[in-house]
Amino acid sequence: MTDRISKISDFMFQLDALKSINRRTYINGGERVENSAEHSWHLAMACWAFADMLNDDYDTQKLLKLALIHDLGEIGAGDTYLYSSNRGNAHVKERECVKQIASHPGNPISDIVELWEEQEAGDSKEAKLLKVIDRLLPFLHNITSEGRAWKDNGIHKNQVLKMHRFIETESPEIHSWFLEKLEYAVERGWLNDS
Repeated sequence: MTDRISKISDFMFQLDALKSINRRTYINGGERVENSAEHSWHLAMACWAFADMLNDDYDTQKLLKLALIHDLGEIGAGDTYLYSSNRGNAHVKERECVKQIASHPGNPISDIVELWEEQEAGDSKEAKLLKVIDRLLPFLHNITSEGRAWKDNGIHKNQVLKMHRFIETESPEIHSWFLEKLEYAVERGWLNDS
């Protein structure tokens, strides 16, 4: 029994490393940047809330699992900024890290890799909602911080539109709200109108 507890404790410390991965998104109206563990928790809560609001028969337990593991690969790969030019191959290093985490001798969760692959592919109903909300949260943080991360990184309206375009297909209601807030950000000067 003691050996099992020691192994899972070591596994928990490995997962704890996600707290050390800083993102470029500012929390609390610009107080500081969030880390990936905070983002994963916030994403899980937001997915749960949106699933209940949308009332579309989501498997909430699966959705929460997807949200909690979706950034685990960042422990080894780091966070790749949404507007980064090397975003296209970030999943390769993340996948390697997820497999390494899954093979930890103290890991009792048998389906980490499968769930990570599901959220990465984005084909299930739950994975599609996760992707929408995963894009929505940094956008919301930019709204509450008066576009601080956008300004810091020289982001323009057309970049934001491009990276959020898929939401129109997945959730027209959320996309409509997003467009209103996007125009609001441009009007306030938080986002360059190009």
